[in-house]
Amino acid sequence: MSEPEIDAVVFDVLGTLVDEPAGIRAGIRELAPSLDDPGVERLLSLWQLHIEREQRRVLDGVRPYLASDVLDREAARLVADAAGVDDPAAVAALALSARKLPPWPDTLAGLARLAERFPLIGLSNASRTALLGINAQAGLRWHQALSAEDARTYKPDPAVYQLAVTVSGRPPERLLMVAAHAWDLRGAQGAGLRTAYVARPVGDPPTSSDTFDLHADDLTGLADRLLLGSR
Repeated sequence: MSEPEIDAVVFDVLGTLVDEPAGIRAGIRELAPSLDDPGVERLLSLWQLHIEREQRRVLDGVRPYLASDVLDREAARLVADAAGVDDPAAVAALALSARKLPPWPDTLAGLARLAERFPLIGLSNASRTALLGINAQAGLRWHQALSAEDARTYKPDPAVYQLAVTVSGRPPERLLMVAAHAWDLRGAQGAGLRTAYVARPVGDPPTSSDTFDLHADDLTGLADRLLLGSR
């Protein structure tokens, strides 16, 4: 299959370029050091389910838009309550763990390689402030980083993908959306972007009915495909 002709690469951040669960898991361990592994995973699931549910409520119009920082603080409060911790400073520190996310081993080198040929755009559900912290903590390098906060909604709302289209100044079919989440790529497809699935342990794998333009095991493989295909 020939590679898509593209002018810029758009990246999901959370889960695709950084290991979001690892950062939050570390924050939970700091909050409650006596928790065993199953206990940590239970609280991590509590956090993740809250974020997913509340973003869906925003998308469904049930709740007004709130930036990711607010949802992170809500999730941190829920987790702290479940852990029996009632220290405001500890809860605040846990909320900030959502910005202290380690990059996957191939992320930085993959971005550097792709940046030699393509403009790179980050497109995240994280707020502007959170995205700044995530980028700085993980050492991510962009030509442009965009937050869903600018659209006052969350992916997969088409308005979020339109942010990248507008900033790039190119037709959507000349942009390649890269994500480890099939739901995110379906949203990008609906907005007219080309799509590339990159496998991650914490992602949302494609189903048999998904038809993404590219599949790669990691960013190294994706860079090989795109750079060799662009010659």
